[in-house]
Amino acid sequence: MQSGFLQQGNTTIEIKLPEATDEVIRGVKWGLVCAFPTPAYWKYQVLARRLQGAPIRYRLGRTLKEEVAACLLGGHGIPAAVGLSAFDHLKHLGAFEGHSPSEATLTEWLGQPIAHGDRTIRYRFVKQKSKYLAAALNKIDSHPAPLGTGRELRDWLLDIPGIGYKTASWIARNWLDADDVAILDIHILRAGLLGGFFPEGLTVERHYLDLEERFLEFSRGLDTKASELDAVIWHEMMSAPNTVKSIMDGRASVTPTRPSRARRSAKQRHTDPNQFVLVG
Repeated sequence: MQSGFLQQGNTTIEIKLPEATDEVIRGVKWGLVCAFPTPAYWKYQVLARRLQGAPIRYRLGRTLKEEVAACLLGGHGIPAAVGLSAFDHLKHLGAFEGHSPSEATLTEWLGQPIAHGDRTIRYRFVKQKSKYLAAALNKIDSHPAPLGTGRELRDWLLDIPGIGYKTASWIARNWLDADDVAILDIHILRAGLLGGFFPEGLTVERHYLDLEERFLEFSRGLDTKASELDAVIWHEMMSAPNTVKSIMDGRASVTPTRPSRARRSAKQRHTDPNQFVLVG
């Protein structure tokens, strides 16, 4: 066994994990808990967040309409914070209350200056996103969404123009806390390549369902919720692009094992002074 330790105030909590050479799933070793981004590292991060009472919150809206809008307004070259500012702007104008606004109204509203922190911005792709959002809101108004499983909701959302597997899975995960779908983007893909649970040569655009099944198998191997693992990996990978790039650029193999680099990476990635990792 190897151990990671979580320091909370005067209390040290030991987290026991399998040996680095054991397999988490067929062909994928656990790796060292201190070596970002091995499977053991991800398992530790999930457990540490649970113990600290700091899980990542999924939902962005109060209703399914709001959730669809918040996810649809982001992604595809739009920074997450900008998408959320656009969502807040439309919400303030009443776009998600009562009868849904027309495409023309949404175009007018999205074309207005939008408050973003201490400044105003212009939203990109106004006409395109207005068209997609109008179709989505109209479908929710006219057809009850299936809410039995994440995949049912995901498949229902795929019929809406502008919503592909990633966005539909994002909405389903957020709204239902679903563990039968995965939100796959460049951050999750890179984590899978570095951690060895995704093979090289597959892309999100062409092999989404294959990659999703591999991710779900990996989450089962770690004995973690897929929704929780997805959120933790995305947050960690997105937070340190330079670290990720240096690992990918500087290694012929995509399996990170050197503790010295991992310790530096972990130090860079964690802002909580009470958290640290050791290997036993």
